[in-house]
Amino acid sequence: MSTLTIALASLGGLVLAGVIAHGAWSARKAGPKRALIMEPRPEPRDPVMGDEAVDASTDHAISIDGDGAERPQPRVLERRQNKRLVNRLDALIDAIAPLTVEAPISGDMVVAHLPTTRRAGGKPFLIEGLNAETGEWETPASGQRYGEFQSGVQLANRTGALNEIEYSEFVQKVQAFADGINAMADFPDMLEAVATARELDAFAGDHDAQLAVHLQARSAAWSVGYIQQHAGRHGFVPGVVPGRLVLPSVEEGAPPVLTLTFDSQAALADDPNRAAVRDVTLSFDVPQTDPKAEPFVAWQASAQALSLGMDASIVDDNGQPLSPEGFASIGRELGQLYEQLAARDIAAGSAAARRLFS
Repeated sequence: MSTLTIALASLGGLVLAGVIAHGAWSARKAGPKRALIMEPRPEPRDPVMGDEAVDASTDHAISIDGDGAERPQPRVLERRQNKRLVNRLDALIDAIAPLTVEAPISGDMVVAHLPTTRRAGGKPFLIEGLNAETGEWETPASGQRYGEFQSGVQLANRTGALNEIEYSEFVQKVQAFADGINAMADFPDMLEAVATARELDAFAGDHDAQLAVHLQARSAAWSVGYIQQHAGRHGFVPGVVPGRLVLPSVEEGAPPVLTLTFDSQAALADDPNRAAVRDVTLSFDVPQTDPKAEPFVAWQASAQALSLGMDASIVDDNGQPLSPEGFASIGRELGQLYEQLAARDIAAGSAAARRLFS
């Protein structure tokens, strides 16, 4: 083989390698943005009432941009313990039936006769006993003694108002429990309970709100890992549902302060780094979240921080850009909603509100 032939063959090989490298580079450039370094992922966390403790949430600092404008930025708080949130019967949202016994009975006997389910149709119901030693109402437990009982069915939730069929099922289950422990049950009038349920459901429907904005990619789409990395920098952790990240509350057993959701099919893809996502939704559930956690501030700050980091536009459900003035207008309406809920003694973030708006 001549020297010329060898030189041409070598040159051809270099050209071919260059074409392959350029093609790979172009394909990567055209694909979704990827996380630079995949950080260790925390365990999935999507807190609900009665769940185990959560460890972190956000507070908010003010940073100064290059143009001198102040911009709120979320930061992770140190972990702290909070009292566990426990469901209790509440005359505001429950139809309550007292159960009378002749003498205190053991918790073991009570537990043995409790209904196997605590739902009547789509409505939860509770049974509480008055602890003979502590004088506190509580969920009956073995090893205790109880001198009185009460049961209540929730009048309304996000599935609608309590209806006659659900109320009848509640009566049937609680009456069986009462017969088992030799108690006398005094149930509210069904028509009155259903009428109260409809009125409460109408109030809840007029005062329910879940605020959401969309972050839309301005240029290249994002990979799942890219979204997780940027959200993780601001305190978000994976939820239990694919395509869902949550900003946990510092309150034990409380719902998350914020949720960040995207296409679940992308999250379940064989190679999530190749699945392209162009839109994520950042939201918070107003009645479920305590205003003391400043969810609105966290919502606005997280939207701004993520939009800067991910090169995204902040838009509403109609695809219209949401300006600082738009956020301010939403904040004013939110303040009015908080006042109306508190006036009904169902303040946002309270146990009653979380049960009613569930």
